[in-house]
Amino acid sequence: MMTTFFITGTDTDVGKTLVSRALLQAANAQGRSCVGYKPISAGCEPTPQGLRNRDALQLQQAASLSLSYEWVNPFAYAPPIAPHIAAAQVGQPIVEAELTAGLRRLENSGAELVLVEGAGGWHLPLNAQRLLSDWVSDLRLPVVLVVGAKLGCLNHALLTLAAIEQAGLPLAGWVMNRLPCGMSCYEENLATLRQRLPAPLLGEIPILSEPDSANVQEYLDISLLR
Repeated sequence: MMTTFFITGTDTDVGKTLVSRALLQAANAQGRSCVGYKPISAGCEPTPQGLRNRDALQLQQAASLSLSYEWVNPFAYAPPIAPHIAAAQVGQPIVEAELTAGLRRLENSGAELVLVEGAGGWHLPLNAQRLLSDWVSDLRLPVVLVVGAKLGCLNHALLTLAAIEQAGLPLAGWVMNRLPCGMSCYEENLATLRQRLPAPLLGEIPILSEPDSANVQEYLDISLLR
């Protein structure tokens, strides 16, 4: 049975890729075929093969199926700014039909688990009219929330939850990711979110010295994700 989840975060740079990679690693360890999808990225680096995004490359490498980069990241922009602004600057608009077609291609690839990683936070603009969250809502994707453990994360997490619930989508689970900036009263903040977020805590990721190369599956319980 194939399952798709959308991975969002309380902000940009809170660990969405780290969590997505951990979930892919965990699925691999269970022998489940899995792929990651980073439909939109900005701040990509030029290479002889074309623009490449570090997060998308990590998803490509963590998948159990071998996929072309373009399947993993169909909309890649060089300017390190909001994707809809980058798209306007280079004259390559984000086309929702192509986002959907790319996702369906992965869902039909034989994968049992497809993880769709967002960009930035929940309400990422695609253009003057639409948000990435509108696309997620149209497809009725269950959501996994990555909470970056820092001052303000309670407000950010609860606002994101409210927006997800307003869209009528289920929160399938959440992850607490500890950031180098740290936060005081970590356990108390974690307890508050445990009480208020109506979904299982999939795990806590500690501060890692080399997060891009760490094996992080041990910190998450993928069996809680249903």
